[in-house]
Amino acid sequence: MANPGSILVYVGLDLVGDGLIKLPFLRALRTAYPGARITWLAGKGKTVYAGILAPLVRGLLDEVIEDVGIGDAWWELRQRPLAGRRFDLVIDTQRRVMTSLIVRRIAHGCFVSAAADWWLSDRRPSATKAKPPAMIRQMLDLLEAASGQPARADTPLALDPAVEAEAARLLPGKAVYVGLAPGAGGRHKCWPLENYMALAMRQASRGRVPVIFLGPAERAWEGEIRDAVPAALLPLYEGASPLLTIALARRLAVGVANDSGAGHMLAASEVPLLSLFGPTSPDKFAPLTPHLSLLRAQDFGSDAMQAIPLAAVAEAIDRLIAAQPGLRTTPG
Repeated sequence: MANPGSILVYVGLDLVGDGLIKLPFLRALRTAYPGARITWLAGKGKTVYAGILAPLVRGLLDEVIEDVGIGDAWWELRQRPLAGRRFDLVIDTQRRVMTSLIVRRIAHGCFVSAAADWWLSDRRPSATKAKPPAMIRQMLDLLEAASGQPARADTPLALDPAVEAEAARLLPGKAVYVGLAPGAGGRHKCWPLENYMALAMRQASRGRVPVIFLGPAERAWEGEIRDAVPAALLPLYEGASPLLTIALARRLAVGVANDSGAGHMLAASEVPLLSLFGPTSPDKFAPLTPHLSLLRAQDFGSDAMQAIPLAAVAEAIDRLIAAQPGLRTTPG
């Protein structure tokens, strides 16, 4: 669809992890339709785009509607959701057929949905292809079907200048900062903490500054890390926002993370990112970011994260830094 004046995007709900993963879709949607009024509709619950991530989507979304009970029950097929409103383009990001039928009743000019193998959709992909494993790639397929063009997440994320200033205070100057995020939602997804600490010490020995990103679930590691790596910075604190994490990540030369929410925050900054994967699939869960490198435990003979050698991670960091010739080799 060439130039819709109004766009509605339907989701069920968005938790923090969902919101971070979907950011490339929002950026690509705004790139494709810079002049459109874009409404985000969370029909079955809350969305972080109306809460903690609201400042991050300013300029990407014009309106957020949440928790309105659209898409749950068959009797909704007998009414018109959002009665009195019409959208030039409606993009349904989920695949439950009954929900899609309900969303399709919102007044629209063009409806795009992959439900029922795209049979409900007014636009379809130009070529038959299998459903991508990654949710974000599925969402970008919807946008490409709607626009007829490759999706490009070119529109930048806008951060509050106060958040940027706080990040500059916490990570000042032009040091070569290497970010390490050792946590994850499940310990089976974590590369061993002792490896992260050894990696941090290696960075310090090379004149770089290791920056450790700990979430609330990893605060118990703080004392051990400070004792083992006195040169490391631990700039986050209890309750620190994802926005500050992204702002801090923008000041890194390289980031290293497990399959985790912190990894998606680092990815949102577009810092060169090394993602470590073991029992989970990078095809499904790897962040979508322009400077991504992957190391998989399976390439070293096991599904377990500890199979990834320390030397392989350290060498990958060295390569990523060497590819940025403008970086200083010592802190400043």
